[in-house]
Amino acid sequence: MQKKQTFLANLIVLGIICFAAASCNGDFIYKKNIKIPGGAWTYEDVLKFDFPIEDTSLTYNLMLDVEHAGDYGFQNLYVKFHTKFPSGEVKTQMVSLELAAKSGIWNGKCSGNSCTVEIPLQTNAVFKEIGEHQISVEQFMRKNPLPGVEGMTLKISPAGKR
Repeated sequence: MQKKQTFLANLIVLGIICFAAASCNGDFIYKKNIKIPGGAWTYEDVLKFDFPIEDTSLTYNLMLDVEHAGDYGFQNLYVKFHTKFPSGEVKTQMVSLELAAKSGIWNGKCSGNSCTVEIPLQTNAVFKEIGEHQISVEQFMRKNPLPGVEGMTLKISPAGKR
């Protein structure tokens, strides 16, 4: 009986450790989720991600998780990215985020009426300045408000030394 209780206790501890390890985001230097109120993204609702860069000798991978409704009405999502550097310089780029394949099948994972697709924004990105950076994401579709966009998560991880 004692061996059975010890085995069960060890199994529970192992399960807790595995869950904690899976829940940790140790690979990311930055991760932030912004929910879009009511699942309808307006032109005025610009999503802002502020993050520090402390090591300019590293390269970084930037990923964007886009959460959308399963009945979102488009294959893609046009957005404008505004990157603000510590010097005050701002660079703007218009991007089409592909949420579905041409066949109409959603990219990413869907559960119920909600889908999440992870989109690589940039791999091996170089930041030339130490300090606070900001990436702003602006809705750039022809519909305002745009129904079906539920939220976005920006994740940044170190890729390695340059």
